[in-house]
Amino acid sequence: MATATTRHGDRQVSPVFVGILAVTAVTGWATWTGFAAQPGVAVFLFVTAAWIVSLCLHEYAHARTALHSGDITVGAKGYLTLNPLKYTHALLSIVLPVLFVIMGGIGLPGGAVFIERGRIRGRWRHSLVSAAGPLTNVLFAAVCTAPFWLHALDGVPRDFRNALAFLALLQVTAAILNFLPVPGLDGYGVLEPWLSYKVKRQVEPFAPFGLLFVFALLWVPSVNSVFFDAIEAILRGLGVDDFSRYCGQETYRFWQGTPEICTLSP
Repeated sequence: MATATTRHGDRQVSPVFVGILAVTAVTGWATWTGFAAQPGVAVFLFVTAAWIVSLCLHEYAHARTALHSGDITVGAKGYLTLNPLKYTHALLSIVLPVLFVIMGGIGLPGGAVFIERGRIRGRWRHSLVSAAGPLTNVLFAAVCTAPFWLHALDGVPRDFRNALAFLALLQVTAAILNFLPVPGLDGYGVLEPWLSYKVKRQVEPFAPFGLLFVFALLWVPSVNSVFFDAIEAILRGLGVDDFSRYCGQETYRFWQGTPEICTLSP
């Protein structure tokens, strides 16, 4: 069974993704150096572009794992180019997650790429295809928080440090939400191959509403409190202090005005 695409163009990195990387690099430099006249704008562009990069890598991880598990159609669909415009659910995968970051500061799980599951053999492979996406968010969170848990913050500018803390928050929330064993989310995809046919048939009709169900639960104050307490505990465990996370989120929302305490801190 073939496990790789045959056309080089199917694996060529898209100029769209390269452009997003360039925006991330330039705005990251502007945030680091303080070059921007309005630091909040630089932080906003840096975090948003980096978040889109992580969404592209999330979907790429699903597709790449599926390719090596037997679904050789992902290349022809453009999933290996990292082009966000090629995803089956571009609205769910890119637009809505970005809007949720802007409005609520939460890492919304994106819509998955379309994998031809019939081409994949073995329950472990099916589970790994589903787990690959959120594991990318875990890796991204580890990279963002590395300066914190390595105690390597000396010389890191305040705004850049705060931006990393907020970006880490987004990655941790995305990973946790994605790993929930709720139909329609990756966590359920990890478990599904191990369920009986009867259970899968009973659960299948609820899959399109899984994400809506999760966000409805997050509107419940007690659930919301437990969820974000868990997020903050994880970030503290990774060395990210509450002040950096708070100021990162507030600086990102530059249109509301950055609190003075965040501009005076070293």
